[in-house]
Amino acid sequence: MLIADAQVHLWPPESRDKPWPSFSRTPHRPNGFSGEEMLAEMDAAGVDRAIIVPPTWAGDNNDWALALAAKYPTRFAVVGRFDAKAPDARHQLAQWLEQRHMLGVRMSFHVKPFIDWLSDGSLDWFWAECDRLSLPVMALVPGMADRLRPVLARHPALKIVIPHMACPLDTHGAEAFAGLDQLLALARYKNVTVMVSSAPCFSNEAYPFADLYPYLRRIYDTYGPRRLLWGADLSRLTSTYRECLDHFRYGLDFLTAEDKEWILGHSLAQTFNWPEGG
Repeated sequence: MLIADAQVHLWPPESRDKPWPSFSRTPHRPNGFSGEEMLAEMDAAGVDRAIIVPPTWAGDNNDWALALAAKYPTRFAVVGRFDAKAPDARHQLAQWLEQRHMLGVRMSFHVKPFIDWLSDGSLDWFWAECDRLSLPVMALVPGMADRLRPVLARHPALKIVIPHMACPLDTHGAEAFAGLDQLLALARYKNVTVMVSSAPCFSNEAYPFADLYPYLRRIYDTYGPRRLLWGADLSRLTSTYRECLDHFRYGLDFLTAEDKEWILGHSLAQTFNWPEGG
């Protein structure tokens, strides 16, 4: 069975030659997280491949991640960060998928001014172009999935991938899933896909994270296995990598063997057009 991780942040250490932007957030790990470190984790847990999402603290440049995917093309691909306010943003977006190993765009709407961009109209052109190009957008909307509803009402075929089940980061249990109805309401749009990623981070319990069961069951019942993507977000994961994987591989009794094949691998290949043979 193909096992694919929908998100990992990999990045080099900050250096004098390549300083991080002055507004950078605190990184999950102080000394970077290399491709070779990730491959060792993947091999130990039995994960075949992963999507690299360059982290916000390292800036919007995707070159390092793309070079890593070029070095290990059967193991890594990239969903890259995009500066929608860049002078040549439209030109960049038109050619986005022409970049080798690039599968989509990552937009993080969890801090200002990016939160405002969801409702102030400044991204209207961006959503329209992504729709036209069939370009998948991994949209981080913690605790505010409903803000995507007006966008999807205008572009019902838009390919939107929602990380971490739209749970507010650093929340747990019922608090983490307080906005679940907002997420479930978006299932009416056929190209909305949910990343059931970093699930242990939202649990108040140790493996097998039994308190998450009812919420994951509702997401599964609403979206179905072909619109769910497993992922770990390993650099901030609160459990072991294997526990995060085994939660879906063994811990959820409502998943059939076929469901697991979709959630753990096939759905990612289909959503991001990353063929399973390469």
